[in-house]
Amino acid sequence: MIESYIVEYMYVWVLLGMGIICGMAPLLISFFFAPRHLYSKTRDTYECGMDPYGTAWNIRFDIAYYLYALIFLAFDVDVLYLFPVATAFDKVSAARGITEIIIFVGILSLAIVYAWVKGVFTWPNRRKAC
Repeated sequence: MIESYIVEYMYVWVLLGMGIICGMAPLLISFFFAPRHLYSKTRDTYECGMDPYGTAWNIRFDIAYYLYALIFLAFDVDVLYLFPVATAFDKVSAARGITEIIIFVGILSLAIVYAWVKGVFTWPNRRKAC
């Protein structure tokens, strides 16, 4: 009986050890193989092979980007709630399961309709600098 507990906990310890190894491996690899001195012309941020200009505070993003991100995040998380329904679908009657899915997807659709009515999905025209 104790041997079965040891075997069951052995799987947990092996997976925990593999998780720690997989988490630490990139850190150790980058520590050992990273260059020890700087070769860059400047100490500024490097992006796309082009020299940066200005500061990050000069860039203003439109609120539409953030609204798209929030809507995506909300629907991405809500889709995760459909997986338990799909796994438990054989434990309830078909009519009840389909009804719950239709209600859930309907509420999500109302959120999209609300965002559409509020004008979230319309991009404003950019103003040209004079």
